Amino acid sequence: MEHILAKISIMLVPALLAVTLHEVAHGYVAERFGDPTARLLGRLTLNPIRHLDPIGTIALLVFGFGWARPVPVNFNNLHNPKRDMVWVALAGPATNFCGALVSAALLHLFALAGAGGGTDGSLLGMTLEPLRLMVAFSLYVNVILGVFNLIPIPPLDGGRVMTGLLPNRQAQALARVEPFGFIIVIILVFFTDLWRVVLSPVISFLVYQLAGNQAFVVERVISFLLGH
Repeated sequence: MEHILAKISIMLVPALLAVTLHEVAHGYVAERFGDPTARLLGRLTLNPIRHLDPIGTIALLVFGFGWARPVPVNFNNLHNPKRDMVWVALAGPATNFCGALVSAALLHLFALAGAGGGTDGSLLGMTLEPLRLMVAFSLYVNVILGVFNLIPIPPLDGGRVMTGLLPNRQAQALARVEPFGFIIVIILVFFTDLWRVVLSPVISFLVYQLAGNQAFVVERVISFLLGH
């Protein structure tokens, strides 16, 4: 029981913050381009409860990737729906990548502050260790969310970006996939080599580039939390 509570205490805040900022970013950019739907429905809030998708949250905590309840956007309200859709869609992953950068900076600051993983027995090390693990997981989960949501299948953000960039005929064909998009993504992730061959190498590359000589902290927290 204590082991489970320790995992939850490390994972919960970074995961909730990552998915919440992702969705708020969509709504904020949509409003900047003319659509106030998210604000009118109370979704421009940092209250994570308003953004959580039960299945997506469980997937995030169990498998290391997941999704939130999409912020509603009425693309017809946008000044230039086809063009602005791209920026609204990109806002979520871009926010996650910014979160990963901030987390990486904090991880390096903890190292400079002398957080020795708590193994040196120092009061400073033992005090900073839980925070350092949370920051390491924040780096990982933000990269995961940023990369995962760029899969070019609607309703994921990558699919919305492709819909905005493709010529009208191809964009309409891709948009018709949206009702089945999550099923397609789940099949691709769990029953094909997409994760092993494409997503996992990209995620690992970004995490290691950002973490640098602190990558071992990310490895340790992922091994502790996700068992690999």
